[in-house]
Amino acid sequence: MTESGSGEAPERGGGPRRQKLITGPGILLVWLYGVMVVGAVSRSAVQISTDFDKAPLAYTLSALAGVVYGFITYSLVRGGETARRAALVCCAAELVGVLGVGAWTLAEPSAFPDATVWSDFGMGYLFIPVLLPVTALYWLRKAGRP
Repeated sequence: MTESGSGEAPERGGGPRRQKLITGPGILLVWLYGVMVVGAVSRSAVQISTDFDKAPLAYTLSALAGVVYGFITYSLVRGGETARRAALVCCAAELVGVLGVGAWTLAEPSAFPDATVWSDFGMGYLFIPVLLPVTALYWLRKAGRP
């Protein structure tokens, strides 16, 4: 920690420097979240614009997943303690969403006439949606240690 108590190292100009979150495994996380942003946003955009009446809940949840992925990607790239904490909260919410929607799609498949990004715990995306937040939470907690 620095004298200001911010947990961020000072920059040459005297102001605080953001803690880098995209070092080591963080680079892979940014890449994977970036891929998920493109996948979820493009999927939901096409589905919402062409077949929204078919499965509005599923398509809206896919769009929400894309927004969450985008915010996490931005936070990881931005860096700093505030961004790390925001990403932690978002990753925890993402994990709750994946587990909740995954269980819901298995328990009541009729509620989802079409799949979401998080359906069946992300099976359509090779289970990356359930593995990614767990990995990110671990990395972000580790990155926050001095």
